[in-house]
Amino acid sequence: MRVAVAGGTGVVGRHVVTALQQAGHEPVVLSRSRGVDLTGGPAAVDAVAKTLAGCAAVVDVASVETLSGSVSKRFFRSVTQTLLTAERSAGVPHHVALSIIGAAEAPAAYYAGKALQEQLVEESGTGWSILRATQFHEFAAQLAGRGKPGRLRIVPAMTSQPVAAAEVGAALAGIAVGEPRGRAGDIAGPRVEDMPTLVRRYLAAIGDGGRVLAVPLPGRWGRALRDGTLLAGPAARLGTQTFDAWLTEVERVPSAE
Repeated sequence: MRVAVAGGTGVVGRHVVTALQQAGHEPVVLSRSRGVDLTGGPAAVDAVAKTLAGCAAVVDVASVETLSGSVSKRFFRSVTQTLLTAERSAGVPHHVALSIIGAAEAPAAYYAGKALQEQLVEESGTGWSILRATQFHEFAAQLAGRGKPGRLRIVPAMTSQPVAAAEVGAALAGIAVGEPRGRAGDIAGPRVEDMPTLVRRYLAAIGDGGRVLAVPLPGRWGRALRDGTLLAGPAARLGTQTFDAWLTEVERVPSAE
């Protein structure tokens, strides 16, 4: 089966591609590095549609790194509309989107774009599946990366349930080669964790002596980060890889000596 993966070179996308290949399917990577611009608006639709020729499904794991709600909404609106329109033109019957647990309940900052994405997919009138996941283990590394080695990191006070990106990628690949499911259920990590603590553990694991300052963010968004809104419900599927197990796979910062 031929399956397109939007954002197929990213944190989750590369795992979707690997899972499809291991199952004997043919992944088609859609990314700027492969000459496909999903943010090009209506002008990009024809080119994307040609790339989708012969595909049975599209898995959308494209993403943007931002804390701005307006930037997030602009990105996900553009990518989602481009993909859905191109899919109709190419006759692709199944659209699979990755979203985040809590996006609709706390549609602010980055989550504002994910909530909009869910809405656009659900209203598309085509065959669709949406898988919601918690933050990935890599999110702690992304937060740690917002600062220089050995320096103070400001991290939002946040309760999280991090999941392995590889497990999410495998789940998406499995959904893509089946019939559209609508809401495909949620997937989350095996443990509830404190995000500032995870960042501290990540910095220690890579040999970075930087300190972490946990800061409670104000307003509805800040409360959602702390009150369990972003955690999985009782019906969610739980992954098996813990954050500590993931840490054993990361590389240490090279010594300056």
